[in-house]
Amino acid sequence: MSHPHPDLASPPALPPHGLRIVPLGGLGEIGRNMTVFEYLGRLLIVDCGVLFPDPDQPGVDLILPDFEYLEGRLNDVEACVLTHAHEDHIGAIPYLLRKRPDIPLVGSKLTLGLVASKLAEHHVDPVMVEVKEGHHRTFGPFECEFLAVNHSIPDALAVAIRTPAGVVLHTGDFKMDQLPLDGRLTDLAGFARLGSEGVDLLMSDSTNAEVPGIVVSERDIAPVLDSVFNEAGQRIIVACFASHVHRVQQVLDAAVAHKRKVAFVGRSMVRNMGVARDLGYLRVPGGLLVDLREAEEMPPDEVVLISTGSQGEPMSALSRMAGRDHPIRIAPWDTVILASSLIPGNETAVYRVINGLTRLGARVVHKGSALVHTSGHAPAGELLYVLNLVRPRNFMPIHGEWRHLRAHARLASQTGVPSKSIVIAEDGVVVDLVDGVASIVGAVPCGYVYVDGLTVGEVTESQLKDRRILGEEGFVSVVIVVDASSGKIVAGPEVHARGSGIDEASFGEVIPKIEEALARAAADGVTDAYQMSQLARRIVGKWVSDNYRRRPMIIPLVVET
Repeated sequence: MSHPHPDLASPPALPPHGLRIVPLGGLGEIGRNMTVFEYLGRLLIVDCGVLFPDPDQPGVDLILPDFEYLEGRLNDVEACVLTHAHEDHIGAIPYLLRKRPDIPLVGSKLTLGLVASKLAEHHVDPVMVEVKEGHHRTFGPFECEFLAVNHSIPDALAVAIRTPAGVVLHTGDFKMDQLPLDGRLTDLAGFARLGSEGVDLLMSDSTNAEVPGIVVSERDIAPVLDSVFNEAGQRIIVACFASHVHRVQQVLDAAVAHKRKVAFVGRSMVRNMGVARDLGYLRVPGGLLVDLREAEEMPPDEVVLISTGSQGEPMSALSRMAGRDHPIRIAPWDTVILASSLIPGNETAVYRVINGLTRLGARVVHKGSALVHTSGHAPAGELLYVLNLVRPRNFMPIHGEWRHLRAHARLASQTGVPSKSIVIAEDGVVVDLVDGVASIVGAVPCGYVYVDGLTVGEVTESQLKDRRILGEEGFVSVVIVVDASSGKIVAGPEVHARGSGIDEASFGEVIPKIEEALARAAADGVTDAYQMSQLARRIVGKWVSDNYRRRPMIIPLVVET
């Protein structure tokens, strides 16, 4: 389970006039955002994203929301509203549509364009409903109004959900850049209007709730990029999210100004920027883009590479460059720009990449050393502004780890939202809005669903524990051949180790102990192979622990003849 709640029982039946909110991801973590709204037995989903694995989840590719709550109720789903096209909000859509392919996907033009491109790789032809700010659409009992919000990807939306139970304003991810590159401002007038009409529950992005002040404008980055480009004498490599259209646009503009050609590196970067260009969100002058192979043959001072890997992902292009496992070879005096924020938990991986690039002679420019990125999430000053504009009757912080949710709750309290009206929930905790009051009423199962290669949900926590032990401590195998009738040893024991750091010659000490223990067991009438294997496991495990203070995986194999 990702967030077990032994203190909370299953929720009671929802009152006929109540609205139920069930977060299945994104609360208590950064990623896999997904919330289910229920009214009169009908369901509306907002977002369906993925979480990227931690180092202690070896072999896992992605982590999905737990769809168990929807099992048997998929036909009750009216639609899935997508606030924007970041992976932590859309990445799990292919897996949801495996369960019911005709769930309508509702979103802006760019969001649906990127989703369609992703789904094409999964051979899924989705049902799509395009909306834009100012639109009103009704899905079953849910009337949705869409509002523009500024974020680190174009075309992001907030959604106001109206039912007879009340009005919920879900901000999605947002910030309040007053000079956005695309001129599309967060609709503060719309937020204020909704506040005047009455918002029963505000669900607001909490990612930067601990950060004081207001956000730095995207426009402030352009002169910094220009300066870095001006100082770079060799190749320039810019790493950013494959969905950050605004940042890529700024890099393209800088490349034009400094007479450099541009090549995209990484499958997702090529795919997403192709979609953004086709839909008119990315302006690419003719002749600017070149193929990667062509870029490799050009003089280094005439090239800019825009790559994935700003979070230190092990298989990303930039990480492979740092490890000299990529066709692009980092050379002394190359300039690498990490144009993104650090996602909490990725710090070690990112600094490992920075050190690897620096060791190869590159100059690495990142947010800690220059203004090459600004966050897409509203800091505390802007969150307070929204709270004061909306004046919600109830408040529920979303999209953040526990520290972010608590900080956002404190901000709400400072603006006058009563403590009893502030609901801090996490994944699986059920919140009901009844008669204008939001309260926690129970919890539903909400575990991590691991994607490992082609398997979905088959990897368990127990298996991950085994992987961690194997990775950290190695294993010791014990092979014994016994007589099936008497239980006496016929051959062996043979003891071998891999990755444990124990010299195999040392196992000569433990073999007599295994033989003695199995002989006593045989004398006592123990002939069961499983019991003998567990006895061998205990003997070897204790010996290794006593002599080496290690706990490798012990794999006994008893063969009967």
